[in-house]
Amino acid sequence: MKRSPRGRRPWADHYTHKARKENYVARSVYKLQEIQQRFKVLKRGQRVLDLGCAPGSWLQFASATVGSKGFVMGLDLQPVNLGRLPGVDSNVARTMVADIRALDEDALETIGRGYDLVMSDMAPATTGQKHVDAARSLTLCELALETACRVLRPGGHFVTKIFQGADHSSFSAAVARKFRRREHLKPRSTRKASKELFVVGLGFRSGGTHGRS
Repeated sequence: MKRSPRGRRPWADHYTHKARKENYVARSVYKLQEIQQRFKVLKRGQRVLDLGCAPGSWLQFASATVGSKGFVMGLDLQPVNLGRLPGVDSNVARTMVADIRALDEDALETIGRGYDLVMSDMAPATTGQKHVDAARSLTLCELALETACRVLRPGGHFVTKIFQGADHSSFSAAVARKFRRREHLKPRSTRKASKELFVVGLGFRSGGTHGRS
């Protein structure tokens, strides 16, 4: 069996090495950076909810972008230690172990409402079966959109990753109905073999029931 060179991960690439050099915990940060460059979803002083925040590179980038007057809440099934995320100010960012499939009113009370951006890089445990993986990804995206509609302020933004499949266009249409503008992006840092795509909703359409808490 042929072994990889010592210390080199089989999936390591330019973005992996760049992330390590720039003290990001994962290469996925560059996807969010490109989304930010294209759509300006993050601004100073914003409140941001990061769904599926582990290992934490989106937390790093978001907390640095919103600055000391902003706030970033990260949710994940596994705990994320903010102390191990370079550059993250614990006065700006918080994390919470939570299952997006079971966010009751008590959990929402802790998370809060009135967010300017809800972003999700969540992905299912993959099986290698494209139809199964796409269906699981769609379920997570629908949950992310449902959560966004519960916590976003009017005019807020939404970003989610979806695996392209038979039903991803219907999900995209659902985002278009909830937001004034809907966009798609496959960031340059996405691996060539990946079927992932980001759906971006800009300008949440709301009756104004989601005020800041």
